[in-house]
Amino acid sequence: MSLHRRTVIKAIATGGALVGASVLMPKLAFAAWNKSAFEAKDQTAAMKALLGAENAENSSEVTLKAPDIAENGAVVPVTVSSTLADVESMSVFIQDNPSPLAAEFMIPAGTAANVATRVRMGKTSKVTAVVKAGGKLYSASKEVKVTIGGCGG
Repeated sequence: MSLHRRTVIKAIATGGALVGASVLMPKLAFAAWNKSAFEAKDQTAAMKALLGAENAENSSEVTLKAPDIAENGAVVPVTVSSTLADVESMSVFIQDNPSPLAAEFMIPAGTAANVATRVRMGKTSKVTAVVKAGGKLYSASKEVKVTIGGCGG
């Protein structure tokens, strides 16, 4: 098969236009996000906006790992994992932050339900991981003491 120079240049130009569009219009490059959930000022409102419910059942099948004491609230490591079947999403809420929803992760079918991130915490607060599995909500919580705040507060 012989490629003509013009065909190759057209292919590169078309690919470049698609890449350029994703840079110029980030909504094309990123999945939709729930603005009202991320802008909610309390955890109950954030959970309702994101997950459609205000409460989640406490479960031993949801594991939340976070330090007991975070020396710097700007970078607090958090890991969430679950042994539940059919995990759809995992969310991290920080109760006393100005915006309690810190992160949401969509978990594709067949993927291990295990995520890790770093979050910002303005002060000592309860951190809650909420896992949506099989259409139900399950959670685990932990109090994290912050010695230096990281949310500008």
